[in-house]
Amino acid sequence: MADHLLEVRNLSVEFHTAVGVVKAVREMSYHLDRGETLAILGESGSGKSVSSSAIMNLIDMPPGRISSGEILLDGVDLLTMPLSQRREINGRKIAMIFQDPLSHLNPVYTVGWQIREALTTHGTDGTKAQAEALRLLGRVGIPDPAHALDKYPHEFSGGQRQRVMIAMALALRPDLLIADEPTTALDVTVQAEVLALLKELQRETGMAVLIITHDLGVVAEIADRVVVMEKGVLVEAGTVREVYKNPQHPYTKKLIAAAPGKGAMHQPLTGATPVLSVRDVRKSYGAFSALKGISFDLLAGETLAVVGESGSGKSTLARILVRLDEPDSGSALWKGRDLFTLSPAELYKLRRDLQMVFQDPTQSLNPRMTVYQLISEAWVIHPDILPKAKWRARVTELLTQVGLGPEHMGRYPHQFSGGQRQRIAIARALALEPELIICDEAVSALDVSVQAQVIALLDRLRKEMGIAFIFIAHDLPVVRDFADHVMVMQKGEVVELGTVREIFETPQKPYTQALLAAGLDPDPDVQAENRAARLSHAS
Repeated sequence: MADHLLEVRNLSVEFHTAVGVVKAVREMSYHLDRGETLAILGESGSGKSVSSSAIMNLIDMPPGRISSGEILLDGVDLLTMPLSQRREINGRKIAMIFQDPLSHLNPVYTVGWQIREALTTHGTDGTKAQAEALRLLGRVGIPDPAHALDKYPHEFSGGQRQRVMIAMALALRPDLLIADEPTTALDVTVQAEVLALLKELQRETGMAVLIITHDLGVVAEIADRVVVMEKGVLVEAGTVREVYKNPQHPYTKKLIAAAPGKGAMHQPLTGATPVLSVRDVRKSYGAFSALKGISFDLLAGETLAVVGESGSGKSTLARILVRLDEPDSGSALWKGRDLFTLSPAELYKLRRDLQMVFQDPTQSLNPRMTVYQLISEAWVIHPDILPKAKWRARVTELLTQVGLGPEHMGRYPHQFSGGQRQRIAIARALALEPELIICDEAVSALDVSVQAQVIALLDRLRKEMGIAFIFIAHDLPVVRDFADHVMVMQKGEVVELGTVREIFETPQKPYTQALLAAGLDPDPDVQAENRAARLSHAS
């Protein structure tokens, strides 16, 4: 037997691009033992996913190339193995689950067919494959597995799709499971469920887990050891507790310092007149009631966070407030005028006061427009705001305000990282000098340090410009640091509404308590206590 189940030695991966060679991974070495969980931690572009893709032989070559190193599975180098033998190992010995299951599940086949395919490709009889697919769906917690076998991926929620991918990955009982950001876009309670499921399955099967993440809370919850990557280089390694409590490398210290949820809570504003008063807003789609009488007030310069799981009505409320959807009933008074009764001409004039930043800037920014065109488009639509001669200077000013520079204005969205694209989206929203910005999961997919920078930027703009925010999020530590008031939603209703201190320190409703209990703390000792309390409560 080899000393370790997996051993990566001096792995280097490079990509040949139009502007030269990009060294994505440089001389990386680590090991992983049976039954152990190792986390690879780092920001976007650090080489986390590339290094794991090399293990599965999923790097496009060309333009990619493994320029050096060994990847030993049970002492055998995968990189020198014939492709036919490698195909036998993928799935049977090593399996992988991805960040976005909707992109990796085939939309034209039922999930039952896809799980059966994983089994029959490696020689399992069709009848046995059907029985095993049924067992696996039940084991990963899919309701009514017999009926679910005949459903298509789009008929499941995000958390359920991730469970289906876990079922597929475990179909052949692999020795090693690679999980690439498996919970990034999931609600806090669903994230906790998926991580608990992975740990439970690991105990049952004895498999090793290699988890790739930028979330320190996920590391604290599931990992035994952690390696930290920066710009393709492994900069630190150790047990989770060692690395968190006594980080040695400046980059690791920066990541830990950027973790949200540790700062002082905001003191809520008092005495001011609300700029937005929402009363009894309702919205149904056929027989489904998305909003069931939502009411709240928002003061000038205040941040109201809206939290809740997927399907709670958060995004529906946001779209209705900016009139991208129409309500069935209710009112939303903006400085005394009902947004829902304004004519198209009146709404057109008011749009400059109310702006929205969406969750995915890749979809909300036109890929055929430069940054200059994206930001200045606001003044094309509202020409009375700024004369054209001043556009370039103002774009430069806005880019500087969000932490970018004038050299970026000629580039296109695809030439930026996710965090930079979100900054461009914020600059575009600021171009009209709004009084209210609605952020719909605007920081949920960002790395921890980029997330901290964006939140600091929004907080500074609120103080300097008096902008009010409606901040929709499932990341509770971020909400704790940024919000004045918190509105908790469940199934289209307001479950609880209070100051950030009231919600986080003395939650009154069981649903709010469950949301907070499911949150992950980056401190492994605190997270261990939370996990013990959760298990004790469950029993």
